[in-house]
Amino acid sequence: MGEESSLLKESTSINDTNMVEEVEERDPESNPLNEPLLKRNRTLSSNPLALVGAKVSYIESLDYEINENDLFKQDWRSRSRTQVLQYIFWKWTLAFLVGLLTGVIATLINLAVENIAGYKFLAVVNFIQKERYLRGFLYFTGINFLLTFVASILCVCFAPTAAGPGIPEIKAYLNGVDTPNMYGATTLFVKIIGSIGAVSAGLDLGKEGPLVHIGSCIASLLGQGGPDNYRIKWRWLRYFNNDRDRRDLITCGASSGVCAAFRAPVGGVLFALEEVATWWRSALLWRTFFSTAVVVVVLRASIELCHKGKCGLFGEGGLIMYDVSDVTVRYNVMDIIPVVIIGVLGGVLGSLYNYLLHKVLRVYNLINQKGKMYKLLLSLSVAIFTSACQYGLPFLAKCTPCDPSLSDVCPTNGRSGNFKQFNCPKGYYNDLATLLLTTNDDAVRNIFSTNTPLEYQPSSIIIFFALYCILGLITFGIAVPSGLFLPIILMGSGYGRLLGILMGPHTNIDQGLFAVLGAASLMAGSMRMTVSLCVIFLELTNNLLLLPITMIVLLIAKTVGDSFNPSIYEIILHLKGLPFMDANPEPWMRNLTVGELVDVKPAVVSFKGVEKVANIVNALKNTTHNGFPVMDCGLVPTTGVANEATELHGIILRAHLIQVLKKKWFLKERRRTEEWEVREKFTWVELAEREGNIEDVAVTKEEMEMFVDLHPLTNTTPFTVLESMSVAKAMVLFRQVGLRHMLVVPKYQASGVSPVIGILTRQDLLAYNILTVFPHLAKSKRK
Repeated sequence: MGEESSLLKESTSINDTNMVEEVEERDPESNPLNEPLLKRNRTLSSNPLALVGAKVSYIESLDYEINENDLFKQDWRSRSRTQVLQYIFWKWTLAFLVGLLTGVIATLINLAVENIAGYKFLAVVNFIQKERYLRGFLYFTGINFLLTFVASILCVCFAPTAAGPGIPEIKAYLNGVDTPNMYGATTLFVKIIGSIGAVSAGLDLGKEGPLVHIGSCIASLLGQGGPDNYRIKWRWLRYFNNDRDRRDLITCGASSGVCAAFRAPVGGVLFALEEVATWWRSALLWRTFFSTAVVVVVLRASIELCHKGKCGLFGEGGLIMYDVSDVTVRYNVMDIIPVVIIGVLGGVLGSLYNYLLHKVLRVYNLINQKGKMYKLLLSLSVAIFTSACQYGLPFLAKCTPCDPSLSDVCPTNGRSGNFKQFNCPKGYYNDLATLLLTTNDDAVRNIFSTNTPLEYQPSSIIIFFALYCILGLITFGIAVPSGLFLPIILMGSGYGRLLGILMGPHTNIDQGLFAVLGAASLMAGSMRMTVSLCVIFLELTNNLLLLPITMIVLLIAKTVGDSFNPSIYEIILHLKGLPFMDANPEPWMRNLTVGELVDVKPAVVSFKGVEKVANIVNALKNTTHNGFPVMDCGLVPTTGVANEATELHGIILRAHLIQVLKKKWFLKERRRTEEWEVREKFTWVELAEREGNIEDVAVTKEEMEMFVDLHPLTNTTPFTVLESMSVAKAMVLFRQVGLRHMLVVPKYQASGVSPVIGILTRQDLLAYNILTVFPHLAKSKRK
């Protein structure tokens, strides 16, 4: 999440008075060109604002709809079978490269984290064995301070959008929102280095969310041929430089990132389907599955290589994997009671975590809005506090004698394991140091360990749970790449293990499995995922016998959590001001028609089929519209009616009009062009790209008096709805089809009446925008 704390300014909300006033002062749509004839006190805003990274940005929608103009139809008809097969082949090739590169980068991140953190802990253990506790604390805190400084300074100064997990922005992009600067090469580089530094520093965050963002960045860069300044212009690659194909590639990248984080290929596909992707089809399912399969092969190869001792300390910890396949899972009907309790606790605690995190991020905003230095100081302060707790709290725990019946080495100094000696004498171990003075991945492995009912003292588990609840709230939102998965797993496993200790005499379920169920319940209670989360945990634990109780826990936790507040990602999307379109319309939307909605909008700006250049330039300069209806007047209908009529030829995009002005495709007289004339000047691939700005186009006075034939570039099949359609139905159609513009046409076509009475965009259909214009509907708003 790009600087979560700085994204939470009250100005993020469209309802914020100061921001709205500021936007109205500089809003180009206030130009008289598109003012309605009747003045209204309230109008719907068509300029969504969001804080992406460190500054306020105008947010545009993406063109997922197929633009069926004459050029597209001609290109589609002229494609040979060989060209179609080549296009499909390159689609699969890009999906393969997305999986391959994501797997390689995930391996390098894990290798770097395990080695940096591993050698850090070896040095700390050496200081403790020599009873140089103060020097050990200074060394431990200093290294963590330095690693956090590197991660934070990169995010603050070079790529603010690399901070946080990035999953909310990916959800918004796949929903149809163009989130600026989210998938660039600089963001990718900072995300990789920042993740290594932040995770190695022992902060309460994971690399799972950043890996999803990394996979999406790789997919985006491959699809568009590299960074903006060094883009490859190969002809076959330019076919993928459009919003639709880029959307499919980013979906593959998100799936690959989840797979790389948890080594869960099926879970990665289901995560994309359930959580991030708005639009889905069977062909995309196959490609995402192929990408995750490639990731798994890469990870398996790296594990086999590193187990031979060629990767330093990587083989000791390795990739995040909690194998309990050798555990015999036994439970009966009465064990459903603790399972239900865990589910209810997960829903309550998950919704409470969402609520408190929301409040903490708003407090962080007061600090971060003061400047970059304050953002950096906040990150470093959290790092120092985390290091002090991880190093100091184990001194509060009692030393536990090693169990001679265990086959594991005890204590386990200098290696991964469940029995850290820390400050204890020989033959004893410190259970709290086992959980705190280690990497987050190893901490999860340790607390998930099965057949160890006496390994952890209840007091140590309580301290562990309380600490990670605090760290989970104060760490997320600082200016470093961070993921939510692992902090929630740590918190959930803490209360799950504690519940297992309390109910041990009354249940057959192992304490380690209680920890697994606790982690699953808290994730479902906070993130509100079920199917994908269930599969991810099954692939993590490698035990299918956990399926029934895991399903029960997830369903209960999600149901309980939904009764209190939205999921954590929905809360973040709202705080960022990203115009995310939800799947379920509000009930009161059925009482409002699209005709009433367009009635409070500025008058629609339209063009004639053959339009004067001056009119096009004025419209582009004085409005921010991205789509304009194209109409032909004075036509005689084919029904033989004598009266002349106005035909809706279609809709033309701003990007295409800018291309026309750039290429000077002008006519000296008002006439229709021939088909060969437009093919000489434009290609369908060029029109699919979204480049150019009206400020960069120079048009002379002589050219202003010339004409442009808009017919060949107009999308002749726009989606239209009657003015009597309910807003709820229009919203469902808008989201499911992936539209950017929806034309509203009159129910009765009278002579002299325009065939288009308005255009609806994403911003017009958002609930909070509608309520600002129709406040009386708030009384029936869903509670």
